[in-house]
Amino acid sequence: MPDTQFGPRGWTPERLGTLGGKTFLITGANAGAGFEASRILLSKGARVVMLNRSADKSTAAVARLQEEFGADADVSFIRMDLADLASVRAAAAEVLASVPRIDALICNAAIAQVPTQQHTVDGFESQLGTNHYGHFVLCGLLFERLDQSHGRIVVVASLGYKLGIRTIQFDDMDWDANYSPNGVYSQSKLAQMMFAYELQDRVAAAGKNVSVYVCHPGASATSLISTSGGRLMRAVWWLMTKTPMVQSAEKGAYPEVMCATEDGREQRAFYGPTGRMEAVGPVGRGTLEPHAHDKDVMARLWSVSEDATGFDWPV
Repeated sequence: MPDTQFGPRGWTPERLGTLGGKTFLITGANAGAGFEASRILLSKGARVVMLNRSADKSTAAVARLQEEFGADADVSFIRMDLADLASVRAAAAEVLASVPRIDALICNAAIAQVPTQQHTVDGFESQLGTNHYGHFVLCGLLFERLDQSHGRIVVVASLGYKLGIRTIQFDDMDWDANYSPNGVYSQSKLAQMMFAYELQDRVAAAGKNVSVYVCHPGASATSLISTSGGRLMRAVWWLMTKTPMVQSAEKGAYPEVMCATEDGREQRAFYGPTGRMEAVGPVGRGTLEPHAHDKDVMARLWSVSEDATGFDWPV
């Protein structure tokens, strides 16, 4: 059963103290929940490094944040395209050269409901390739730095993980035979969750100093659907954002900021809104379906992901 753990209002940024001296990396931070998370963290004195695909949008986002918090606000961006593993590797190398401490890596970026089957530069189905494989490699490349910092990995998933086939379609990872925008998005988000929960187990077995949390923004008015969804989905989503069924992007950022900063949270959990259908409302610990941490499937997905990406994790 969902439990806010923080009283009737749930977790809010009012709980945050100073974050001076802490550094947060956020993928997809130039808009939506990622941008709002950046705002919250900067307001408490943190350093924020955005990992974004668009240099133009990133430059504009940095300018907006420095206009709000002052020219001294420590916010910057490194260009990275999760759909291109060479770009991920180059961005990670730049991070390791310029960011000596990582207190949290927030895996926020995603694409959703891509209307027809598309492929990444590396030949993967686009939603799985971007949302899962890209973050899988990024987290692995930065893991040792996170371990040195006793840092955290925050995987931003989705309630959509419950809507698909509830396992991984290993016999057709690119969904050549039965592609559907929603089904494959659900698969990509389930894969991200399974990666996180398997990583928790591996970290514990290896005695490493990285905490891993999984959260979701609920139904929040971000640019996710409008960026990658089809015309009908975009229209439906636009109408939904005008109703109480959808909350602001700022509130959608609360779960990821909470997971990146709040102490004492259980890791084998799923954090997000706890109100109506767990899509809106006070932020706390929500319902985690057992299929999201099926050990056999998680372990197999890890092995498949290493083989597909050519990246061997250090843990």
